[in-house]
Amino acid sequence: MKICVCVGSSCHLKGSYDIINLMKAALEKYGLTDTVDLSAAFCLGKCTHGVSIKVDDEIVTGLNRDNFDDIFAGSVLAKLGRKPE
Repeated sequence: MKICVCVGSSCHLKGSYDIINLMKAALEKYGLTDTVDLSAAFCLGKCTHGVSIKVDDEIVTGLNRDNFDDIFAGSVLAKLGRKPE
């Protein structure tokens, strides 16, 4: 699985680096650091929708600290056949 976190100017201002750190921590927590390729993207074209990520070919928008766990569970763990702890 490949995950790209947008770090364009709008997403940067809305907390993309917080999302990257949350993503790294979640990948470590679930033992997925060898399974998931995490990278930064300069723009995913969804700047008005908040921090955006691309999970394989699906773009997910509106990430923030408050909804990260739910989105991670639905967009990453579910696709890998894992359940949240």
